Amino acid sequence: MQNGSVAPDDNDYWRRNLVVCVFGSFTTIVAMTLLLPFLPLYVEQLGVTGHAAISEWSGIAYGAAFFTAALTAPLWGRLGDRYGRKLMLIRASLGMAVAMTLLGMAQSVWQLVALRLLAGLLGGYASGSTILVATQTPKGRTGWALGMLSSGIMAGNLVGPLIGGTLPPLIGIRGTFILAGGAIFIAFLATVVLLKEVPGTGPRKTAAVTSPVVSPWRNLPVMAMLITGTLLMLANMSIEPIITLYVAQLVSGQQVTFVAGLVMAAAALGSILSASRLGRLADRVGHWRVIIGCLLVAAVLLIPQAFVTAGWQLVALRFCMGLALGGLFPCIASVIRHNVPSERAGSVLGLSTSAQYVGQVTGPLMGGVIGGHLGMRPVFLGTCLLLAVGAGFNQLCRKAASRPAQDSQGGS
Repeated sequence: MQNGSVAPDDNDYWRRNLVVCVFGSFTTIVAMTLLLPFLPLYVEQLGVTGHAAISEWSGIAYGAAFFTAALTAPLWGRLGDRYGRKLMLIRASLGMAVAMTLLGMAQSVWQLVALRLLAGLLGGYASGSTILVATQTPKGRTGWALGMLSSGIMAGNLVGPLIGGTLPPLIGIRGTFILAGGAIFIAFLATVVLLKEVPGTGPRKTAAVTSPVVSPWRNLPVMAMLITGTLLMLANMSIEPIITLYVAQLVSGQQVTFVAGLVMAAAALGSILSASRLGRLADRVGHWRVIIGCLLVAAVLLIPQAFVTAGWQLVALRFCMGLALGGLFPCIASVIRHNVPSERAGSVLGLSTSAQYVGQVTGPLMGGVIGGHLGMRPVFLGTCLLLAVGAGFNQLCRKAASRPAQDSQGGS
């Protein structure tokens, strides 16, 4: 067992791999999100007329990439386990570079949707990076490394719309897509040249004998992390459909869109700042404890958000909530990493990515339906209740998961 752990724990390449993965994840996420500010304009340029039709096609085009990404994440994870994680990152970066460049050449809205589907199908660099970093980093540094990677991903979500609002007036919408494709191609080259995957995390037969995992669906810690990942994205996204309407009740005039933008950016900025720090803390005190604490803090912070009286109060509370939720991304991956054999980590972490996409889709739907029928405050309070229940569920799973470990230690 000790000899089997030397290769992944003591290799000299994991820090360089982390830098490459952070850069590649940042550029691909920027490319996936930069079209938000100008997507309706591009849809209109492609021949769609009428406000309702433009809105519908914009929503379809934006969601298309995430739909195919959610479906294929477990597949790419399983193939990475079999053929190598670096190969999957090469595939994702090259595929995304081609897809983004082609998006700038679309001639109809059908082509736009088809290419967004292709981008989600061929992409997955960020999720693939999570798998590689989780499996190639020494276990004692996993939380910190995944926190750094999470910060890069969050930074991409924050910077993408900003770039999308700045570049099109300067170089045009099509030029923006082509430039994004070029940036991802640089990430592709860096992945090919600089990234090194250290093979072997111990003999496969040893892992098969010592691991109790038969299926991720029968593994309590893994199931808890899948549910927690869904809750995390649901909490992040539930307010998205109602932000502008809610801010309009707090501020007036032309400040509405500006303050709404600050509210959207505040949570992402908080997560960027806290992810690596909370990941390092989790490496010391335990990942379960940080997960439970972050869920409880986020639940508490949702209550005053329902009763704010000024825009700056909502911005400050969303920033604090981002600080709390930033610790969940690295901890979820770390718990999975510690509870599945290395040769199966890719497929299970792929399932985790799909679970997070479920939250990314259901969160806005839930927020929109509740906000439209019951009002704004129930959105915050309902999300608060879900996160509190999630914290209690994780506490129960933590206790249940610790009993077999204690029993096996006693038996050994």
